[in-house]
Amino acid sequence: MRILFCNYEYPPLGGGGGVINAMLAEEMANDHEVTVLTSQGLGLPDKCVENGVNVVRVPVFFRDKQAVANLPSMMAFVPMGIKVGKELLEKHKFDVINTHFVVPTGPVGDTLAHIANVPNVLSLHGGDIYDPSKSMSPHRHPTLRFMIKRLLRRADIVVGQSRNTLANMRRFYTPEIAGSRIPLAINRPPAGAAARSDYGFGENEVLLATVGRLVARKGVDQLVTMMEHFRNEPVRLLIMGSGPQANTLKEEVQKRQLNDQVTFLGFVEEAEKFRILHMSDLYVSTSQHEGFGLVYLEAMACGLPVVCYDHGGQTDFLRNDKTGYLISLNDLDLFTERCRLLINNAELRGAMGENNLEYVQEYYIDSCAAKYENLFREAVEMNRRRQYVWQQAWLQKRAVHQ
Repeated sequence: MRILFCNYEYPPLGGGGGVINAMLAEEMANDHEVTVLTSQGLGLPDKCVENGVNVVRVPVFFRDKQAVANLPSMMAFVPMGIKVGKELLEKHKFDVINTHFVVPTGPVGDTLAHIANVPNVLSLHGGDIYDPSKSMSPHRHPTLRFMIKRLLRRADIVVGQSRNTLANMRRFYTPEIAGSRIPLAINRPPAGAAARSDYGFGENEVLLATVGRLVARKGVDQLVTMMEHFRNEPVRLLIMGSGPQANTLKEEVQKRQLNDQVTFLGFVEEAEKFRILHMSDLYVSTSQHEGFGLVYLEAMACGLPVVCYDHGGQTDFLRNDKTGYLISLNDLDLFTERCRLLINNAELRGAMGENNLEYVQEYYIDSCAAKYENLFREAVEMNRRRQYVWQQAWLQKRAVHQ
C-alpha cells in the first residue's frame, strides 16, 4: 500500500504521539510505501528519508521548543499542511491516509482524503479530545466540540489507543461511533544499564524514575512532595524530561531542601533514557491523565514495577498487585505507602519486574503495525465498495436520462 501519515508532530518534535507514529511508519515501511506529512521547525529539513520513511515537513514558523508545541504553530500547521499536502497529492497516489490527533491535525487529513477520494483513518491520542488539566481542553469548548464531532463523523474509521480514549470520545462527542481500539506499542529496548557511578549514585540506593514533559498534567510536583517522606534515606527520584514547569519544579526542590533526593536529568536521548531505566529500581508517575501511557510499557520492558494513578488508558494493561500498583487519583498518601513497600522489598520489586518483562511482549511495535495494516486494508476495501456503488448509481441515473 501507499500510505500517507499526517501528524503535526514527528520526532524530534513532540512527545509520545509523534514517537509512536514514527515507530509505526518505520515498521510499515518494511512492506509498504510510506510518507509522513508533519511540521518543520528548529532547523529541520523540509524533505528527507528517515529509516525508509519519506518525511515531508511543513514550515509553521512559530515553533521554538522541541518538546512542546504552542498554539500559533498548531494553528499554522492546518493551512500549511493542506497546501503542501495538495502538492503531494499531485505527485503521488495514496491508498489511505492515517491522521494522528484530531486536534490540530484532523482538518489536514480530512481535507486531503476528500480531495484524493481515499479513506481517512483517524487516530485519537487521548489529550486531543480530553485533558482534564487544561482549561483549553477541547471537551470544554462548544466550537471545538462541534469541529471534532464533524471530523469524527467524516472519518472512515476512528482508532483509539485505549478504552478510556474511546469512552471519552463517546461521552463528549459521538456516542454513535464505537471506534476501533489498537493499543500503542514500543520498540524492543536496547539492553544495558547506565553505570550508577556516572550519575553519582551508590549501588545501595533505590532509584525512582519518571519520564515525561514537565507540564501540569504530569503532576511531577506531587512526586517532589512525596520525596519529603524519604528525606535522608538512600532513595532518589530521577526526573527525565523538559518543559515549561522545569524551573518551577527546581525552585520547589530547592525550597524544600531536597536537592540530595531529587535529580533533574533534563531531556535525554532515547538510548540513554533506556540505559537510565535499566539502572533504576522503580517507575513512578503521578500524571493526572494519560490517553494510553506509552512510557509505562517502556518501564515494564526494562523490568521495572510501575506505581501510578488509575485514571487513564494505562488501566488497559496495568494490573494492581501484578505490574505494580494502581492508586486512586491524587491519593498521594497511599501512593507514597506503596512506593515505600517496594523500596523496602527488593524481592517484591524483582518479582513484579520479571512479570512485566513477560507481560509486555504483546505490546511491541510489530503487533501494533499488523493491526493497523489490517485496518488500512479494511478502509481501502470499504472505499472501493463505496465508489463502486456510487458509480453504479451514476450509471443508472444516466441510463434513465438517456
